[in-house]
Amino acid sequence: MSTASMQPLTGTVTVDVPIEQAFRIFTESISSWWPNEYHIGAADMAEPVLEPRMAGRWYERGVDGSECDWGRILVWEPPTRLVLTWQINGRWQFDPDPEHASEIEVRFRADGREQTIVDLEHRLIERLSDGHAIRATISEAGGGWGAILQLYAKTVQNSTT
Repeated sequence: MSTASMQPLTGTVTVDVPIEQAFRIFTESISSWWPNEYHIGAADMAEPVLEPRMAGRWYERGVDGSECDWGRILVWEPPTRLVLTWQINGRWQFDPDPEHASEIEVRFRADGREQTIVDLEHRLIERLSDGHAIRATISEAGGGWGAILQLYAKTVQNSTT
């Protein structure tokens, strides 16, 4: 684990729905927009799951019924804020030690009544075991968090048409 601070990874997207709906789709419908190929479990992923509460789990459920943790929910403030731990190390394995966790903060800001700005910040990457590998992979793989947020935005758009 590195002690040198790393720049956070960020992404922003604007969606044409009210803030409550933007938060709900992000959290309750994560399986509709998260790519199934982005998983760390031994089995192919059936769905990602985000338990809607403080200290809830963030994990994947495999097609074989297995579960593989990704982290925990640190802050649950619908419809404006969500903070998750990212406990996936540089070898793409779950690390159960919360001292090795980075954080993903997602903020939802109303931009009028029918539009929401969603800002994501993945910070404290230096806490991860081999955090440089994670940062490089996320930032270089198809646009990183910005690309993930675009998938989310597309799902939001399709839910309103």
